[in-house]
Amino acid sequence: MRNNMFRRLPVEQATGRLYGGRHRLRVVYRTRDLIVLGLGVMIGSGIFKISGEQAATTAGPSVIISFLIAGGVCLLAALSYAELSSIVPVAGSAYSFSYVAFGEIWAWVVGWALVLELLLAASVVARAWSLYATQALADFAVPVPSWLAGIIGQEKGFDLFAFGILVLLITMLATGSRLSLRSLWFMVMAKLIVIGLVVATGLKFFHAGNLTPFVPPERPAPDGATTVLDAVLGAVTGSKPGVFGIWGIFAAAPAIAFAYIGFDLIATASEETDDAPRKVPRGMLTSLAIAVVLYVAVAVAMVGMVSTDRLDPAKPLLATAFGLVGADSMGKIIDVGAVLALTTVILVVLISLTRVVFSMSRDGLLPRPIAGMSRYRVPSRATLVAGGAAVVMSQTINVLTLEQMVVIGTLFAFLFVSAAVLALRRDRPDLHRPFRVPAAPVTAAATILATGWLMLNLKVQTWGYFAVWMAVGIVIYLAYGRRKSQMKLLLDAPPPERPAAARTQAPPPGVAPFDGSFAGPGQGGGFPVPPPGSYGAGPRPNVPAPESPYPTGRYSVGRRPSGPYDREPYDREPPADPYALDPGVPNPFASGPHPGGRYSAEQFGSNPYEGGRYGTGPHTRDPYVQDPYVEKPYVQEPSVQEPYEDGEREEPPYPGGRHRR
Repeated sequence: MRNNMFRRLPVEQATGRLYGGRHRLRVVYRTRDLIVLGLGVMIGSGIFKISGEQAATTAGPSVIISFLIAGGVCLLAALSYAELSSIVPVAGSAYSFSYVAFGEIWAWVVGWALVLELLLAASVVARAWSLYATQALADFAVPVPSWLAGIIGQEKGFDLFAFGILVLLITMLATGSRLSLRSLWFMVMAKLIVIGLVVATGLKFFHAGNLTPFVPPERPAPDGATTVLDAVLGAVTGSKPGVFGIWGIFAAAPAIAFAYIGFDLIATASEETDDAPRKVPRGMLTSLAIAVVLYVAVAVAMVGMVSTDRLDPAKPLLATAFGLVGADSMGKIIDVGAVLALTTVILVVLISLTRVVFSMSRDGLLPRPIAGMSRYRVPSRATLVAGGAAVVMSQTINVLTLEQMVVIGTLFAFLFVSAAVLALRRDRPDLHRPFRVPAAPVTAAATILATGWLMLNLKVQTWGYFAVWMAVGIVIYLAYGRRKSQMKLLLDAPPPERPAAARTQAPPPGVAPFDGSFAGPGQGGGFPVPPPGSYGAGPRPNVPAPESPYPTGRYSVGRRPSGPYDREPYDREPPADPYALDPGVPNPFASGPHPGGRYSAEQFGSNPYEGGRYGTGPHTRDPYVQDPYVEKPYVQEPSVQEPYEDGEREEPPYPGGRHRR
């Protein structure tokens, strides 16, 4: 079982056509498309609320530092993703990286964590989209029928808006519509305009006094928010968790990291990107840098506009802040921006989810039919299966309480990607790396430590749910994936049978049989005698095959008389001329009944050019050989093509290359 479960996927096989790798999907993305893809998923509704939430409940004005810390950790992880994406540009992202670096069982674990992250993200964001869409209708005073009011904007149970947005986007992706990419461009540009308006308007009301105290004094944390780190420290030191203060700056970073999650999803588009080893790292790092700048700008505008003591976490914080300074109209613009932002998040998450499911199915760890390609050259089956699961989850589970499950699944993948950089640097230093992590050992180790610290700041309940999910995944792998793995089937397949040797035709009369060796008569073989007419005109007598100068064959053990396998002495020295025949054996190529073959010795006397074309005689009459002492005019001899007596052989009509036309 170990041989199958821990078998690594070779890089060359992961990216080659033999295994169904690159370019099976349609190439549609360029560098700017990848940047838009990253901004589409990283800039969601969180940019309008997360800064206010963390400022009001955890860090105060120092939440600006928390945004920079979370951005720095994600940038370290993005460097590792960039290097591995340049080596293994396939659709599976962290799943494929782990398959190459660690083996199949770890690839399944990471892939299962990615499925959790993306499936929950699509469901959670669809529910949030419904809440914001309902709020926007209310702010714009759009009348809603009574029968519709009870099935939209719901936090749990059936929700028509959440159901409708998921079905619409799944249909667009399953049919390979170009409208999805164009719509993504339009919506990202629109929400960037909204963010620009928010920042510009907020800075108008900026007051430095709202930033003091920049680090509020520490307070006890509310009940129900105990993290793993708090539990460990409480058990060791007896301290209780707190918020604000220096500790609050670091405590807010894990929640903010949730906002930056999404740059890793760009790696899932590698198979659909032209020159992916160079463009994917470039698009990933650029989009993350832009996102960090935008989040910090909104946070500065937020905390500088209103004191955090005046904010109510139960209300939409950014819209409330604009209302407190007299800019009520900004609330409607924020509603529009939030709806557009959440739409792009759902779209990109669904794209990434279907690519991960497609890649795992292609490898056989999930049912292979799911990886089937439709006539639109998109993985429509994977889109329908993954999208259907997201629809069911969004309508049956209270997913809004499971937001941190998205974070832990992503951070878990970050750990493996950072470790994979070190593993491949050690095991495969020969791989071409268009992008290299600077100071890789230090950077990767720092990423692992920082990611582990962020994971410890998640709730204990989140860790419990994650453990249950992973246990279910291990059972599924042992019951199905381990037996159906494509790698296992390829490695366990018997070698192909060698084709049977073709039968040789009987030699012409008078020719000794040829068994493939060059031994002399009486030793199992002999030189084949050419058929009549091959080397000259006239009949040829039946002659015995000449004896080889090497009595036991060219490759036999007697070839070397001093070798350790010499079973008999080398009974005679080979003649000086290896082509000379033994005395008494008629020479089939000599003069006599064989007058003047093209390459025979008789040509020296009968050839009008004295010495023949390839003879050793004087070249005074040979028009093809320039005598260094005699000047002769060049005379072109007409070409004569002799027929093949064993069967005519025609020259190819287009000589000189495989692709000549």
